[in-house]
Amino acid sequence: MKFNDLKEIITFAIEKEVEAARFYEEVSALASMSGSREMLLEFAQQERRHEALLREFLDKGVTQSLGDYKFKWITDIKRSDYSVDLVYSKDMGYSDLLMLAAKREEKALALYNELLKQAEAPVAKDLFKVLCQEEAKHKLFLETKYDDYMAKMGD
Repeated sequence: MKFNDLKEIITFAIEKEVEAARFYEEVSALASMSGSREMLLEFAQQERRHEALLREFLDKGVTQSLGDYKFKWITDIKRSDYSVDLVYSKDMGYSDLLMLAAKREEKALALYNELLKQAEAPVAKDLFKVLCQEEAKHKLFLETKYDDYMAKMGD
């Protein structure tokens, strides 16, 4: 996948965030348990925050926005890396919903890491590093939530 400029990268990333938020909003309406609905809506809100961050990059300019962004190492506990892909169903249990979301974040992280490898311009590399970090934060959040839930269940 090739991009002509930073605006195309950001627009692509915004589309991915909007797509993810819509997915969580749509499946939240189908969820049979209120706790699952709330969790899915929380995931949608996180994706909308990513969208807002990216829109800020468009509005303020990438260089200035990158200057304000704090890079930090995000641990990858790789819980979802060893799980099979899941397809949403409305009777899905809480742990499966968490893993479904974690797998989605894992794939987004893998995509941005691949695009980072292909990027040539330093500012494009930095932009992909931001996208990687944000997806890694989501992945860690979901995998930790999954581990905590499974520990409570005796796993």
